Amino acid sequence: MKKENVSIEDVLTAISDNTALVLFNTIALAEGSPIQIRKIGLTTRQYYSKLSRLTRTGLVTRKNGKYFLTLLGKIIFEIHVTACKALSYHWKLKAIESIQMSAPEGISLPEEEFSKVVDTLIDDYEIKSMVTRALTSMEDHKKYLRQQKGEQEIRVGLKAL
Repeated sequence: MKKENVSIEDVLTAISDNTALVLFNTIALAEGSPIQIRKIGLTTRQYYSKLSRLTRTGLVTRKNGKYFLTLLGKIIFEIHVTACKALSYHWKLKAIESIQMSAPEGISLPEEEFSKVVDTLIDDYEIKSMVTRALTSMEDHKKYLRQQKGEQEIRVGLKAL
């Protein structure tokens, strides 16, 4: 019996250990083909236990004796693939972050130059787009904090009068 509302905790728990994640990925890539339990290193008990959790969470469904990802499962699988891609750029992301953080307060590399750095280091469009969005939102957050700090200083100055 599936739960009515599935939480992010339920989803992460269902794929949290390596064997469950291997099974989840195998189902995603098998597209209904039979899964050879021993080839993925699971006992029969582990297989059905992990499969039961994936099914209860709504990531996997059974149709005509074969297992498939549900729509939610396909979305989670795509997120997983994207996360794996991002991890493959780990050191390049650290380099971009280091360049950004090394700039003195209030001064940053011109956007065009910074864009060239990102283009040079990241060749995957999806990851490049995520980096750009993340950096933009961080800059917006920094501007907001500077604005709040400035307003606070003005209030303190007015109180002193």
